[in-house]
Amino acid sequence: MPATEMPDGQAVFLFSELPPLSLYVHVPWCVRKCPYCDFNSHALKDALPAEAYVDALLADLEADLPRVWGRSVHSIFIGGGTPSLLPPEAVHRLLGGLRARLRLLPDAEITLEANPGAAEAGRFAEFRAAGVNRLSIGAQSFQDALLQRIGRIHGGRDAARAFEAAQRAGFENINLDLMFGLPGQSLRQASEDLATALTLAPSHLSRYQLTLEPNTAFHHSPPSLPDEDAIYAMQDAGQAQLAAAGFERYEISAYARPGARCRHNLNYWRFGDYLGIGAGAHGKITSGAEQRIRRLWKKRHPHGYLAAAEKREGENTLVWEDAAFEFMLNALRLVDGFEGELFSRHAGLALECIAPALEQAERQGLLERGAGLIRPTPRGLDFLNDLLALFLPEAAGRR
Repeated sequence: MPATEMPDGQAVFLFSELPPLSLYVHVPWCVRKCPYCDFNSHALKDALPAEAYVDALLADLEADLPRVWGRSVHSIFIGGGTPSLLPPEAVHRLLGGLRARLRLLPDAEITLEANPGAAEAGRFAEFRAAGVNRLSIGAQSFQDALLQRIGRIHGGRDAARAFEAAQRAGFENINLDLMFGLPGQSLRQASEDLATALTLAPSHLSRYQLTLEPNTAFHHSPPSLPDEDAIYAMQDAGQAQLAAAGFERYEISAYARPGARCRHNLNYWRFGDYLGIGAGAHGKITSGAEQRIRRLWKKRHPHGYLAAAEKREGENTLVWEDAAFEFMLNALRLVDGFEGELFSRHAGLALECIAPALEQAERQGLLERGAGLIRPTPRGLDFLNDLLALFLPEAAGRR
């Protein structure tokens, strides 16, 4: 059911049902911080405080539980950082604690991010026994020289061994992360990386361009990257390789075999709800009783997070312009777009709220509509930032 309007024309949220609910768990430690990484991750200098951190995560969750009483959780994603640094017994206790506190669906997707270090790969069978049913392995490349240039601590063969170890441990749903546009990388090298990944036969592949993000070592001291034409060639050739191998591109950087799309990430892209626990984690929760969408975030630094009895750092309530933009920011990453009715259900707003921006995007050839679907055109996917700019809150205010 769409939103209504106040006498002054201000849109009011109206949710006839709540969006699906997921859980994100952040583990903030890595062996070493990668120079391109802008995530909340910290080099591990001492012993990992696994037991204390699991205690803190469960306490964090308990504080948020009143916001989601009675709701089912359909996916869990344990990200980082490097969550596979956690001892298997800590993962087992964490997942047991989550199951005791949440209504977890029997077929819930439970993902854990892992790096290809040999010691971590040896833990895969124990992670599987603990209840993890999907692994995401951060290979990035299979070529030693390229890995060294981006500050990775593993070698190309380590990444292949980690994947093989995951298969032996019983994992059938495995994602590989690959990057392209690396310092000094050629089109041939990018194609070779992808060919190696396809030989391993993952069910899902995330392939994204290296970008120089603020507050990273690479942003401070930029490496020499391939030019725009070379980047486009790598992207275009990679998409052709993946399509020929039977992978479907369903999001800007995500490719899957049939039935292997990442359910957790799809919930983000469809503007679903999610709890976020752990240092620096963010959450989005819809309140049916209050007809509001709230953002929550937790204390960012691991030491502060562990030491504080109250893990929450802050929260805010979205106004309609922000909710509309955030919906489009996520949903327009999907190659197939979204049903217009999903905007009303998950954003709690009438589609008329963004009608002028939709019409402008169509006129510019960035968006197309038909049979109830709204989706970016191939040009819209290539110029996604231009498309999204049409839905910015300040743009809405000018119309």
